[in-house]
Amino acid sequence: MGRHIGLTATVAAAVIMAGCSSGTDGGSGTPAPSTTPSTSTPTSEETPTAAPGSVAVSPGGVTTAVGAPADSTEEEYSKACTAAKQWMDERGGDPKTQIEPYLGMLQSTDSAGPGTYDTAWSQLPPPRQAAVIVAVQAAAEGLCG
Repeated sequence: MGRHIGLTATVAAAVIMAGCSSGTDGGSGTPAPSTTPSTSTPTSEETPTAAPGSVAVSPGGVTTAVGAPADSTEEEYSKACTAAKQWMDERGGDPKTQIEPYLGMLQSTDSAGPGTYDTAWSQLPPPRQAAVIVAVQAAAEGLCG
């Protein structure tokens, strides 16, 4: 229970980037360095990323990535993921299109709930904000467990 979700976020990012690889056997082109997976530049279809110490903000003003290691317990992560999934399911459609609206809702209010670890978004330190974003992205992928 004291285990933190940061490792899960790192593993998830590595899995996502591995899935984007086009070759298995030293294909043409230069190989991506295996020691720096976080330097990959996402396409418009991939999850936004932010450089360490910075944030990625959508054109609508919503923070979509925080350049900090995600920090939450498994229980917090599960509750945040489930809350986001429920919100997305209530709206219907493609859950991936609900990520930014959900994050915008969390960020535009000072209310606290399971989606923000019972703390207002504005009061969360960057690692906790990063963990919320990881949980929301997992919810959109149907990975709440």
